[in-house]
Amino acid sequence: MKSILSFSLNGAPVEVLVKTTDTLLDVLRESLGYTGAKRGCDAGDCGACTVIVDGLAIRACLAIALTMSGKEVVTIEGLGKQGDLHPLQKAFHQHGAHQCGFCTSGMIVSAKTLLDKIPNPSQDEIVEYMSGNICRCGTYVEVAEAIQAVSGGKE
Repeated sequence: MKSILSFSLNGAPVEVLVKTTDTLLDVLRESLGYTGAKRGCDAGDCGACTVIVDGLAIRACLAIALTMSGKEVVTIEGLGKQGDLHPLQKAFHQHGAHQCGFCTSGMIVSAKTLLDKIPNPSQDEIVEYMSGNICRCGTYVEVAEAIQAVSGGKE
């Protein structure tokens, strides 16, 4: 059985048919074609599927899609526009914080919510906040530098 789910995605209204068992990640990737959020561990541990829901970073693999009714969902695709990258996207590129790229969208989305909450975070705050995002290439130093560059903090 399927139900209609209505929510806002990257600032635009969306209606999609979903099964009661679909996760937000299933709907984003398979039904709507937004592939920025990655399917990593499917257990909420790696952070590759991180998206913003009503201003909070969540793991899309753990969120039942039907709970998104009426909410504002922002994916990596909603942060920058074609030819006009978000400052965090630029900083990740400039600081080499993207290596293989698999974790990058989740890292950037998490970093965005960090900077929305704490505009000028300390190194310790960055490390603590980003600890839920795993990078198999080990770009943690570069990620912190990119976040600091955008926040105006000392690199």
